[in-house]
Amino acid sequence: MNRSDEMDSGDLMNSGTNTSSDVSRAPSAEALYRTVSDLARAWRRADLPGAEQVAARLAGTVVRPLRELTPRPPETPGTGPEPGPATGPVPGVSAPPRPDREQLESDLLELALALTRRCITDPHPGLLEACAGAHRLVADVFGEPDTADSNTAELLELARLAAEIPAGPRGRLVVRTDGPYLLVGGPVILSSWLGEPIARPPVAALCRCGRSGSRPWCDGTHAEVGFSGAKLDTRVPDRIDTYPARQFEIRDNRGLCAHSGFCTDALPTAFRVAGEPFVAPAGARADDIFRAVQSCPSGALRVAHDDSAPPDLADTAREPGVEVSLDGPYRVTGGVDLVDDSGTGTARAPRASLEHYSLCRCGHSANKPLCSGAHWYADFHDPVPDPDTEPTLFAWAGGYPALLRMTRLFYERHVAADELLAPLFARMEPDHPERVAAWLSEVFGGPELYSRRYGGYPRMLAQHLNKHLGETQRARWVALLARSADEAGLPTDPEFRAAFTGYLEWGSRLAVENSRSDAEPPPNMPVPKWWWVCNTTPVPRPTGGAAAQPEPEPPPLPAEGETVGFAQHIQGLFRARDRGAMRFAFDLHSADDVTRHADAILAKLRDGSMPCDGVWPDDRIAVFARWIEQGTRP
Repeated sequence: MNRSDEMDSGDLMNSGTNTSSDVSRAPSAEALYRTVSDLARAWRRADLPGAEQVAARLAGTVVRPLRELTPRPPETPGTGPEPGPATGPVPGVSAPPRPDREQLESDLLELALALTRRCITDPHPGLLEACAGAHRLVADVFGEPDTADSNTAELLELARLAAEIPAGPRGRLVVRTDGPYLLVGGPVILSSWLGEPIARPPVAALCRCGRSGSRPWCDGTHAEVGFSGAKLDTRVPDRIDTYPARQFEIRDNRGLCAHSGFCTDALPTAFRVAGEPFVAPAGARADDIFRAVQSCPSGALRVAHDDSAPPDLADTAREPGVEVSLDGPYRVTGGVDLVDDSGTGTARAPRASLEHYSLCRCGHSANKPLCSGAHWYADFHDPVPDPDTEPTLFAWAGGYPALLRMTRLFYERHVAADELLAPLFARMEPDHPERVAAWLSEVFGGPELYSRRYGGYPRMLAQHLNKHLGETQRARWVALLARSADEAGLPTDPEFRAAFTGYLEWGSRLAVENSRSDAEPPPNMPVPKWWWVCNTTPVPRPTGGAAAQPEPEPPPLPAEGETVGFAQHIQGLFRARDRGAMRFAFDLHSADDVTRHADAILAKLRDGSMPCDGVWPDDRIAVFARWIEQGTRP
């Protein structure tokens, strides 16, 4: 690639904030390369907290892709093509003074603006990858524009310029050869597997090698490990199998399947894990099969009337989005364009859905960039949450996607067929299931989806005023929603269902109360927040069903004469279930709480009444007694 230097690296940081009318003055790849190399070295020289990390990120996510665009990267004696460890002044070369943080941050923002201007006129994937690295650094350093004080105007300009980078009307995912996915375009919402929005830079690089230390973001590790994005000869070939049903035929392409299990989990009699044929159309109701096909995240399952039917018959109208699934692929919905390095559409199976597809995130798929289910065999896992973090009801339920499955089943299957409830909801909006799922998400401790999208408590209150709801209708609503929760696969453990049912009872009775003609409910109450009943959470309880997750091994006992400490020797002796059983009174993982109740705990340990499922061995009880005698050290 041959590009002339429209601007040199010295001009780059002093060019000011350009607008879209003068993006033609954007610096060349060579000039950008020199500038970012200098900037990385400046950060490395700076005696500032976190400066080394910024320099390393500049090197791995911005310098590297720019270096790949320059046939012969310009070098200055003593500097090298990319930043390295500081080695002291080079004879004959004057080292510039150490810059301060304000100047470094200003230069970083100007670099991101310059890269963005370049990408508007030249959206080369290498430039986009460097731009994504700079954008993420800016996001981490400055935060959101409304919290960035004096840099707000520049950050807003960065977002405005990024919106001019060529992308389809529904956003674009560029599959870098042997590199990350580059997400370009403002409409695309990035979210977690729970449905929580993930703030993303205007241009984002998403890891697809599975090795990044900052997933889902790319940190350049793919270049270090020699990641290959090529398809493998061992992949399952595309082959469409057809299964006739009464109202339509089901088409299945095993070559596209990501093995997420949505179909087999929802309808095991129609979609059979071990049976042949895989699809048994007579095994379930037609509407349930159609719903399962619509939920297939990879697009392997389709429905059609005949060959003339449009290929998007089972697609749904969704906003552009990318879900970072738990321990699995990126699930893309809403018709986000998928293109390769050349800007052309990636090879897709015949009549494959363009509305939704699953992209490999573990780096092991045989069908890259599409997911083939290899994450199961590669033992790919996201970071495990801190075990001391108590889950919200929202997270325990499975987040917004699980609650939406439930509300869709409720309104589409049960309400429509119920003589008591159907008249109440005959005129409901088409997105009513989404509204109720968003409300429950917020109530159960998730993101403020309902407040942001629909207006919060006043909006919900308005839906019930003067509706004259009766007790029979209320009870039917609770019963059918609980049934829908079962059918949607929400957790069935007693602790969750106690809290879940408790809210349904409380909320539905409040709705009846507010629906009377003489009701005068307070108009501006906050959205309620629902929690575990009496702080009884499901994690620590010894289960009476399937085997629970194994407890970690207790810490080694202190040697004879060794000082006993709480954190080192005592805390780990109390299992998660012991802690959960006593949380109504005190926390067994708190040194202060255990110190206050030490004598009572020792007595219960000695008489075998704590823990409730077995007596501690004598040597553990003796260690606890020693800890008390030595003054209950933390």
